[in-house]
Amino acid sequence: MSDSSWTRAHSVPASPSVPNSPTTPPTVRDTAPPAGRDLAPGLLRSLEPLLRAWLPKQRWFAGKGLPISGFRLAAATELVPPGGRLGPLGLLHVLVDVEQPGRPADCYQLLLGAHPLLPSALVRTALGPAVGGPYDGLTLYDAPHDPRLAALLLERLRVPGRAGRLRFGVEPDAQFPPGLTPRVSTAEQSNTSVVYGDTYILKLFRRVSPGTNPDLELSLALSRAGSRRIAEPVAWFEALPAEGVPGPQGAPAVTEPTTLGLLQRFLPGSSDGWALAIASVAEDGDFTAEADALGRATAEVHGALAAALPVRTLDGPALERIASAMTRRLDETAKEVPAVRPHAAALRSAFDDLARLGGAGEHAVTAQRIHGDLHLGQVLRGPDGGWVLIDFEGEPARPLAERRRAAPPVQDVAGMLRSFDYAAHHSGNGPWAARHRDAFLTGYAAVSGLDPREQPVLIRAFETDKAVYEARYEARHRPAWLPIPLSALSRLAAAPTEENLP
Repeated sequence: MSDSSWTRAHSVPASPSVPNSPTTPPTVRDTAPPAGRDLAPGLLRSLEPLLRAWLPKQRWFAGKGLPISGFRLAAATELVPPGGRLGPLGLLHVLVDVEQPGRPADCYQLLLGAHPLLPSALVRTALGPAVGGPYDGLTLYDAPHDPRLAALLLERLRVPGRAGRLRFGVEPDAQFPPGLTPRVSTAEQSNTSVVYGDTYILKLFRRVSPGTNPDLELSLALSRAGSRRIAEPVAWFEALPAEGVPGPQGAPAVTEPTTLGLLQRFLPGSSDGWALAIASVAEDGDFTAEADALGRATAEVHGALAAALPVRTLDGPALERIASAMTRRLDETAKEVPAVRPHAAALRSAFDDLARLGGAGEHAVTAQRIHGDLHLGQVLRGPDGGWVLIDFEGEPARPLAERRRAAPPVQDVAGMLRSFDYAAHHSGNGPWAARHRDAFLTGYAAVSGLDPREQPVLIRAFETDKAVYEARYEARHRPAWLPIPLSALSRLAAAPTEENLP
């Protein structure tokens, strides 16, 4: 594309009423070691007014509604410097800690394109022109939306090794066909995904934490175990810790690599499980064969994870801690959502029963690595009719360390049961849910050898905990959907009989 088709994006001025603007620099701390030329002097100061306006508008920004009190540059790597092999076009990788009152700082990954002008198709992705610093006079924008820069990122992923603080890894048998046209996925998600032709999809984690993301960790384990129920990983990249640099807001120094992106096999022609279920509900159709097959696929994945990674038995104190955390979430939700309060006392019995389970000595409760956020939107049915599980990162709102812990497999089962319930009640067809929940459990039991219906205390506790989470989420974000989890809580609050359990 010639420069004549590029236009300058509008500047995003800093608000004079915002505390810690560029006139009060103590919150701007450029501490990252440079890669290539020294980017640290002035880089964050030039980014600060642009980020202050742009970040809160992004779907993946977790601190909406709170003011930004400061920024801290965690890392900056120039993958392509302006004036290099791409002419005036540059590609900058940034990790920035965002500080907000009342919450720990969040670290965000940014891939920024830089150019004197922008084509009209990219203007909507612009942060604005940098003033001062190493990118003075260049317009910065969200690089994944630029096909040239997205293609360059794929080219870099092909080669293992380092670029500054970034480290790239590739599976030994990875193949990279030429001519894979990139496009940003339009699906709603808390990350950014770039699809390359019909071959690969790159997930860029936006809000990142030190440690291996479960999506990479579990996908690699399952792929290397030969599972075909996943989208196999091909390559990934991560940020290495900076030696001797303290964490944000006085936190300990980071000692683990931070997973930043995961390239996986793309599944063209696949159908989203949620869309398939909603279509079946609308027609009052028979989706039970698919639900049964999905239960079998889930059990296969659980079996493969148990074979590949450690499994342990939960003792009484461990179950008590899990039950206590569930009770705490219930109490917090009841304070925030008045409609939950009438059920709260009865719902606590589900967690009390779980706490007592460890002392009963009747059931051994095992914990292993699981999906962590399993629902119909996290599964795809391929053209051959087989199910594939995707997005193994767990619930993004939970801390990374918690998402990497072993947990009872029934947590995933409960999540899928809630999803069938959601699909049915979203379309006003409650009876559909019961048939398909039962079919899912039947399929799961056929492969795992363990029927969750024979563990009523476990399944009730984990389904209740999931419904409590849903009630809080819906009250905050989709009040019109709040009756769906409230209906489930009303059912689960009753005594655990065959009528209110799966």
